Amino acid sequence: MVCRTVLARTSLALALCLVAQAPARAAATDEITTDETAADEATAGDAAAAGEGLTDIIVTAQKRAENLQDTPISISVMTAQTLADRRVISLLDLGDGAIPSLKVAPFFSRPGALIVNVRGVGVLSDSNQPARDQGVGIYIDGVYMGRAQGLGTALFDVENIEVLKGPQGTLFGRNTEGGAVNIVTRKPSGIYKLNATAGMGNYGSYRGEIHLDLPAFANISVKVDGVLAKREAFVKNPLPGALGFNSYDKRGLALTALWAPSDSFSAQLSYDTSYDETSTLYMQQLSAPTGLPAAPSGSPAVLANTPAALFKIEPRRSSVAAVGVPQLPSVGKAHGYRLGMELKLNADLRLRSISSYRELTQTQWDNGNASPGLQQATITAGVRPSFLNFQFARMSVAPFRQNQFSQELQVIGELPRLKYQFGGLYYLEHVEDAAQAFNTAQFTDAAGSAYIIRAIDYNAQVIQRASYVETTSVGLYGQATYNPPVAGDRLHLTVGARYTRDKKNGLLFTVNGAAPIIPINGVNVQGSIPLNAAWSRVDPMVNLSLDATDDVMVYGKWSTGYKSGGASSRSLSYRRFDPETVSMFEIGAKTEFFDNHARFNIAAYTGTYKGIQLDFAGLYEDVINGVRVATTRTTLEVVNAPGTGRLKGVEAELTVAPVEGLTMTASYAYNSVKIPPTLNPFPQAGGQLITVPLPIYQVYTPAHAASGAIDYEMPVGPGEASLRFHLDGNYDGGYYGSYTDSNYDTVTRAVRYAQPRGDRALVFNGRIALTGIVLGTTGARGTVSLWARNLFNEQHVFYKSGTAQAGVSGFFNDPRTWGVELNVKM
Repeated sequence: MVCRTVLARTSLALALCLVAQAPARAAATDEITTDETAADEATAGDAAAAGEGLTDIIVTAQKRAENLQDTPISISVMTAQTLADRRVISLLDLGDGAIPSLKVAPFFSRPGALIVNVRGVGVLSDSNQPARDQGVGIYIDGVYMGRAQGLGTALFDVENIEVLKGPQGTLFGRNTEGGAVNIVTRKPSGIYKLNATAGMGNYGSYRGEIHLDLPAFANISVKVDGVLAKREAFVKNPLPGALGFNSYDKRGLALTALWAPSDSFSAQLSYDTSYDETSTLYMQQLSAPTGLPAAPSGSPAVLANTPAALFKIEPRRSSVAAVGVPQLPSVGKAHGYRLGMELKLNADLRLRSISSYRELTQTQWDNGNASPGLQQATITAGVRPSFLNFQFARMSVAPFRQNQFSQELQVIGELPRLKYQFGGLYYLEHVEDAAQAFNTAQFTDAAGSAYIIRAIDYNAQVIQRASYVETTSVGLYGQATYNPPVAGDRLHLTVGARYTRDKKNGLLFTVNGAAPIIPINGVNVQGSIPLNAAWSRVDPMVNLSLDATDDVMVYGKWSTGYKSGGASSRSLSYRRFDPETVSMFEIGAKTEFFDNHARFNIAAYTGTYKGIQLDFAGLYEDVINGVRVATTRTTLEVVNAPGTGRLKGVEAELTVAPVEGLTMTASYAYNSVKIPPTLNPFPQAGGQLITVPLPIYQVYTPAHAASGAIDYEMPVGPGEASLRFHLDGNYDGGYYGSYTDSNYDTVTRAVRYAQPRGDRALVFNGRIALTGIVLGTTGARGTVSLWARNLFNEQHVFYKSGTAQAGVSGFFNDPRTWGVELNVKM
């Protein structure tokens, strides 16, 4: 306590209070169990505000339930109350920056597929390929979610979301080089309980949830969860009867049965199904062209007469699209089964098994960039005496299908001075995709002032790209923590390692609407292109921590992780790429002070980043065996960057409960990613290759990000009623959506069109709730709340593409949304 009192009195500590955050803790048990207090309107910090000190947060980052402050790695936790205060419906809602080192964004204009990065590592570009993996693992109740598709569905009854930062290759395995997002849902309690929520808001939104626990019978506890959330479009579509832009309709049902015939054995069987219908985001044309970009063919373009009647500059967020186009909803359907079993052999040894099977389908209809596409088509068309019959409004269609099976076995034990866990994982995945693109609109006059919607049989459109891949992964891991009989038992040494073997077998069926044609020794050969690749790897980890005092723990950790290799389904040759790897050293401290009324955690890291998987796009051409090949779709190659990249950063989190009823939190993250310059494999202006490596930008990760919140609760009248206020603010310094400049001069190698960066952002969310309302004599309690996201209707473009010379386009953040909700618990 003396150490913390001294720390609390320093000006440095007081300054850090303004820029750091640590979430509140939830009650602790030896296992992952439902904490009833987390379901209530009281936050985990309320005990501190009442004078009792901050309560503990329990995490499972090391496969066992531990106190967050005793776990020597950088972790951020969002409790159920935090999610309610911020009105988080799905993972996409975390894109506002609630956890500064975590960046969640839609894949281009498709909210049905997510890009998830931690510390700037994860997916740097196209996450929509069957033979390509994510770099941040998403886990729900210990089950790995293999695809970026399906992650936008509504969340079920969440107890905690744990964000583990840095490589988690030892305990979590492949595709966790950036970190892991571990979602823990509530288990059945065996006691009758009902938790129901209903609400409505602007943009025609409404939401309903029901969580029902049934009384236990024959040692079986059953829980039913149902979720429903819908919102109309943010941007209207001028085409009569057409779907608008950026709407959603999310539904889900989960059934869970927990059988516990004795204190030593339990089995939990669960089933969930979800439906996620979204419409594409609307891409706005932000600026007019000021120069003459190169045409896709490589020849200089001449600016033709722009059809001014249709082409509009939209530098502010629009409520009505400039061009009306056909839109179809993108629908994701997922369902899965999970069987978790645990056997306690004795007080110090337990065995666990997690078996899972999941299926996913996702349609992707993208016609949100008609306005920029219209302008670009106009610019690159050259001198056109007439726009008659000229087509635009490119619809991109990309259905996706996946199923996966996983089986993990864990042994968790404890000996005098030694805690250990080891296990193995088998993972089998089948993924297939298809894609087609066609123009949905056509000019009807020479001036380009009028257009019609083309009559299109969507089902009859030729599949232009299709592939399939089977992934098999086997992993064996072990980790142990030793407490040597020195330094008063305050020293802890943890070592671990994981062996993984990945194998991918796949086929590229279709390119340009037919079987691939590849020139081999000057002869064109047609047929499916196979992928048959395997990689093996060992990921070690060493961690040394010291309990400097009862309230201060410091640690140093070295760990590695990797993202599996594969092949691009957008490549003409299905050229394979190798895994990318991260090796990171992290030091940190976890502290409590002010007599357990404040908590401050800080971590700094540095590391190497190798074999980085970068995407390079060729505009309708490629070079294979030295021969230029024309295509009807943009070609994409994934290239492993040469040399070694660098990662470094600092993360700080703190929470303070200075007086009764008041809790203040803040957090800050600085993340830096340096990627070696890399050659572009595609021809540029004049059909020439750029022969010097291109600089690579840090994407989907702002260098500086921060978040803060204030929570205050005050009793209202007699009884248990109270009034709660929540306000949070989230800042990021803007980030690049693409990591290369748009074009280079092939002679001077000078940058011709620099890549634009997204805007800085500061978004606030708020909630006011009256809780503990007595409803009759049944013991039921009610809560009425008023919430708002983007409270001050702040506008920023989070994703930009194009150039100032050629015209910049991009996606705006969501406008202000608000609503009221009623919650009943009994």
